Amino acid sequence: MSGFRKFILRGNVVDLAVAVVIGASFAAVVTALVKDIITPIVGIFGGIPDFSAEYFTIGASRFLIGEFINAVLAFLVMAVIIYFFIVLPVNTLLDRFGPTPEPAVRTRICPECLSKIPLKARRCAFCTSEVPEEVVTTSSPGA
Repeated sequence: MSGFRKFILRGNVVDLAVAVVIGASFAAVVTALVKDIITPIVGIFGGIPDFSAEYFTIGASRFLIGEFINAVLAFLVMAVIIYFFIVLPVNTLLDRFGPTPEPAVRTRICPECLSKIPLKARRCAFCTSEVPEEVVTTSSPGA
């Protein structure tokens, strides 16, 4: 029982539980926003004030297409809100304050196994063969 208690009281599990509860509450708010405000606004232009009552029937089956439209609109509004208020600011912060990229390691090809190895390597990490040092020559512009 103590192992279960440790598992439940770990920070990650509690954080995840809080995130799920807040996410569900946020989803309920967005769903209400779509159903009570956005759908009637769209209905003004489309002539249908409430999509939730829309349906069609085939045989004895009734398809509630209006509820589906409301769900799609709620999803799109949720995606836009999450993108513009969470993803975009976090990406901007990470770009601004994130770690600086390390300089690229210059490589050369091992003559034995044709693997890429660092330029200053004396032995290939893949086939362990000794690799002769390459003489780097620089040509002068006037030569």
